[in-house]
Amino acid sequence: MIRLRCSVVLVAIALCSALACAQQDKSKRPSPPGSADCAFASGKTVHIDYSRPSVKGRKIYGGLVPYDKEWRTGANEATTFVTDTSLEIGSTKVPAGRYTLFTVPSQKQWTLIISKKTGEWGIPYPGKSEDLARLPMRSEELSAPIEQFTISFERTSPEACALRLDWETTRAEVNVREVK
Repeated sequence: MIRLRCSVVLVAIALCSALACAQQDKSKRPSPPGSADCAFASGKTVHIDYSRPSVKGRKIYGGLVPYDKEWRTGANEATTFVTDTSLEIGSTKVPAGRYTLFTVPSQKQWTLIISKKTGEWGIPYPGKSEDLARLPMRSEELSAPIEQFTISFERTSPEACALRLDWETTRAEVNVREVK
């Protein structure tokens, strides 16, 4: 009977510890959460959830984030991309749905990877067999450095936005357009 009570108490302690860890305040992480939204004139949206690492004096592209290798595009959990409408990203059709974003930074031209596999931690990259698409991105040097990784959308028309990834001294960008 005493062993049973001890077992129940130990299970209860373990459960409470697990719940406390699960409810940890993500905003206090070294790479806190961020989000970006593009709302089209139709009322449909694209939403991105990601984590925002900081430079902290490090060499980012070609250093912490190697060139020409798949990168989780942020930190912590995988970067999620959710759209409730069909899109054209660059020249590629993307159906409404939930996806994970990865990128391949390069000195010449970046690649955006839209992965069908969702719900994973940010690494490892799940592989090309899970890719919905690989899309070229424009990249340019920024006039001033950006300390914290930032994903944003800039409205370019009522039915289109530019998806931007800014960090260190680099911006990578691709057009996102609602397909009706």
